[in-house]
Amino acid sequence: MHDDVKNLFKEKGLRITPQRLEIWNIVKKMDTHPATEDVFELVRKRFSNISFDTVYRTLTLFEKFGIIKKVHYFTNRTLYDTNLAPHHHFVCMRCRKIIDFTWEDMDNTDIPEYVKSMGKPDSIYVEIRGICKECLKKESRSKSKKKLKSQT
Repeated sequence: MHDDVKNLFKEKGLRITPQRLEIWNIVKKMDTHPATEDVFELVRKRFSNISFDTVYRTLTLFEKFGIIKKVHYFTNRTLYDTNLAPHHHFVCMRCRKIIDFTWEDMDNTDIPEYVKSMGKPDSIYVEIRGICKECLKKESRSKSKKKLKSQT
């Protein structure tokens, strides 16, 4: 895998540094959509003198070269996504987790003419907000416990 990353960097014209490789490996391994702060904390374990600004600029550079995407989130934090395949997001409003999903029917839908008249669309992206199944389970267990307490 290390050679694949180096080839990707060379192909994109990015200089290969140990810090960039570490940032890439961390972002790629994460199964979440990490924020700069998350990546910084993990990179610092290996490169204790790396600055937050370096991590931020590196992630911005990766986004500029198209090897990650920014996910504009409903908080003030910018998150990153290494899944470059067409996909959408389910966002949990409780725990803030973002779950990738595909929706072929949506992806194959014709964009309405009035939207095309606004400019040249090149992708469709859907964000569904709700409560994830893990949070729903926690809520259900909590309600069950409260119900049991009130009966005693």
